[in-house]
Amino acid sequence: MSTSTVTTSTDAPRAPVPVLSFSPVTLSVPGRPVDLQVRVSAPATGSGLPVILLSHGHGPSNNLSSLNGYAPLANFWAAHGFAVVQPTHLTSRTLSHLVADAPGAPDFWRSRAEDMTHILDRLDVVERTVPQLAGRIDPAKIAVAGHSLGGFTAALLLGAGLNDPDTGSVVHLVEPRIKTGVLLAAPGRGGEVLNGPMAAQWPIIGAVDFSTMTAPALVVAGDKDDSRHFTDMGPDWHADAYTLAPGPKTLLTVFHAEHGLGGIAGYDAAETTDENPDRVAALARLTAAYLSTQLHPGTPAWPNACEALTTGPDPVGRIESK
Repeated sequence: MSTSTVTTSTDAPRAPVPVLSFSPVTLSVPGRPVDLQVRVSAPATGSGLPVILLSHGHGPSNNLSSLNGYAPLANFWAAHGFAVVQPTHLTSRTLSHLVADAPGAPDFWRSRAEDMTHILDRLDVVERTVPQLAGRIDPAKIAVAGHSLGGFTAALLLGAGLNDPDTGSVVHLVEPRIKTGVLLAAPGRGGEVLNGPMAAQWPIIGAVDFSTMTAPALVVAGDKDDSRHFTDMGPDWHADAYTLAPGPKTLLTVFHAEHGLGGIAGYDAAETTDENPDRVAALARLTAAYLSTQLHPGTPAWPNACEALTTGPDPVGRIESK
């Protein structure tokens, strides 16, 4: 493990462009209790667009845990050259009255990961359905990002194993078409540290094995994100996807950030305990830069963003890599 070495470059960051957002794109999935609906956001211009699959968290809001959430990230990423696809998972509060008794409830851990595979299987349909998007996506450049429970989903897609509490068998839902990812405030390990009052209600959270998560990933953890309802381990629990997984991995520890990381789930979201628009803007830029460099090796977006946002008199956080 080492601290990242950051270089400078004279290359200017890509200027944002107007964003087209289209929803819902509806995909019928056999056996799924309701159709899979997604929002697609993309820049109005450009081709060869890499794709980010964005997995929402759970949370107390009625609507942010759906294709309508995470606009501060989705809009920024789209404005800077990505096609962002946001499914409404079966855990969404918008569907709770329809799927409460469906197989897999309440966590729908398998379905959440399978949603992303269904999207990739029919990415050509998605591309043709969205006006002005046909022929503009690069299907070889796919990333996944997820916040909180969405980070859990992203970990499975990037290779983490899971000990199914119902069967005792180890399950792998890795999606090889996904090349890299970002885990935002993702849950950590199980075992003795999963000792909070919510642990018994969500045993699946502690069933993940990060040792097989081999794909490159950026793990983002707030240094004030103390999830006592799951563990008394403190904020370090949210860094487990970095600590316990093999490299290549990068950890961004965000200073003064709680579970909402400043408010990434939505503009002016009342549920955000640490609302900070500057922090959200910094995270949007850092995550976009990381994924840009991962999907376009050799480009300087990531080191440039690190230099700008993690050094100087008021850094947004610190970075470690292995």
